[in-house]
Amino acid sequence: MPATDRIRDHAGQGATTVAAHRARRRLRADRARQLADLLRRQLLTGGFETGTLPHESVLATDYRTSRNTVRQALDLLRSEGLVDRLPGVGTVVVARKYPHGLDRLMGLAETLHEHGRVTNEVRTMGPVPAPGPVADRLHVPPGADVLYIERLRRLNGLPLSLDLTYIPLDIGTALLGADLENTDVFRLLEAITGLRLGHAEITLEAVNADAHSAAVLEAPRSAAVLMLERLTHLCDGRPVDLEFIRFRGDRISMSGLLHRSV
Repeated sequence: MPATDRIRDHAGQGATTVAAHRARRRLRADRARQLADLLRRQLLTGGFETGTLPHESVLATDYRTSRNTVRQALDLLRSEGLVDRLPGVGTVVVARKYPHGLDRLMGLAETLHEHGRVTNEVRTMGPVPAPGPVADRLHVPPGADVLYIERLRRLNGLPLSLDLTYIPLDIGTALLGADLENTDVFRLLEAITGLRLGHAEITLEAVNADAHSAAVLEAPRSAAVLMLERLTHLCDGRPVDLEFIRFRGDRISMSGLLHRSV
């Protein structure tokens, strides 16, 4: 075989070896990600009651995978801040996420009442001219004043969300003397109007925390936060509460029950 052909053949074998190695790495990464998803679910639902995960060999047996895959999966969960490795102890749960249901229209304190006390730090509150999109969605004249509220909300003392709220001023004026530090706005709106809340339109997406949000939430700058945009209506259909809520993604999980219509 000519030397040039031998070189090409060797190069081809090398390329095949590299491609096969990369494929194996991708497969291991895929399996580790799949296992991390399964373990994350158990973490979030209290599946590890002692707070310590089983030994790597036990997890490998239970999930029919290799210990290397288990280690990679635990590394992924460690990078999320959910677990940590303690010498002489093993892998322990160091953070938990609180469930926020999307099935019912409730305030944060109502939603998380089983998990502790929600308190509100009112950072800003007062009338402001409604920006165009706010006026349009709240059905008020462009430039009309609305009540603007910015609150830092904590669960058991830990920063959980930063809420920016717009309310029509004819309703919002009554909130100026209300106990917003310990009461959900939803309850106050129903008390002020004498009507029940009816429905809300929501959008949920992940965004990077800006410098202000990160500082208030005590989160790393540019960390991913869950942004919940919610427009709430009274039972008569009137829009009364437009909110932009930034949740710390490492402390909250969203869930809901969906039905397939026939």
